[in-house]
Amino acid sequence: MALNSYENRVYQIGIEDSDPIIAKYYRPERWSDEAILEEHEFCFELANSDLPVVAPLVNEDGLSLFHHGEFRFALYARRGGRTPDIDNLNNLLVLGRLLGRIHLIGATHPFVDRPAIDCQTFGYDPVALVRRKFIPNDLSVAYESLVNDLLSKLDSIFTEAEDLHQIRVHGDCHSGNILWRSDTPHFVDFDDARMAPAVQDIWMLLSGDRERQTAQLVEILEGYAEFYDFRPQELRLIEALRTLRLLHYNGWLAARWDDPAFPRTFTWFNGPRYWEQHILDLREQYAALDEPPLKIFGP
Repeated sequence: MALNSYENRVYQIGIEDSDPIIAKYYRPERWSDEAILEEHEFCFELANSDLPVVAPLVNEDGLSLFHHGEFRFALYARRGGRTPDIDNLNNLLVLGRLLGRIHLIGATHPFVDRPAIDCQTFGYDPVALVRRKFIPNDLSVAYESLVNDLLSKLDSIFTEAEDLHQIRVHGDCHSGNILWRSDTPHFVDFDDARMAPAVQDIWMLLSGDRERQTAQLVEILEGYAEFYDFRPQELRLIEALRTLRLLHYNGWLAARWDDPAFPRTFTWFNGPRYWEQHILDLREQYAALDEPPLKIFGP
């Protein structure tokens, strides 16, 4: 049974007289074998420290990445659960504790074969693809001017960031990649794990207006600080990382547009109205980059 996944192909497979398993077939040419195995090893490190992550299954030879013809795949135990209620501040405290433990392990050594979240791969590269193949002619001047200013400002923010410390992070830590089961959140899908500032895994759990985000952040960091020290200067990076994600997401859709699953699923993408709204969203983000960062109150 095909599951909801677009970057890779993921299936639930029934096993006679046993529980179903999940098979993830990796998109060709996205990651090298070495990069995939780094993802697996990170999951194994976390699981061996009793963290609630869904790690790949290993065969009797100790292998977790398998090949069949041109296909590469990994197998996982099926784990159920519900999307966490991140409006519940108590849940955010629990998530903060687990993220602190994940980052404590993530900081022990770097990825070697997996790249970092940076302005080049999440900014310049996707912008180059979008401007070359997708932006309508009547919007190209507005888009060009805006993204040039935006990328310049992002470069400055990351250059000026004091003591920018990158560690291994989940990389795509939104609520859809967290399953709440037996009063415990379980982190799944480390496919986008990269080197990045720790705040990358934190900002995606924030929502609402500034006051609400501040309350959420305080709760997350209260639990987080029990296991790992958060660098307050990284708060300056939240809107910058949000902007990079917005640019990267559009580049991801553009890069996959030849995959028949994408036009069929993302029907709203690549029309004139979509690009008009995208430019408006980028203008809002440009303004947000000049706003003061969220502040942490209390000790």
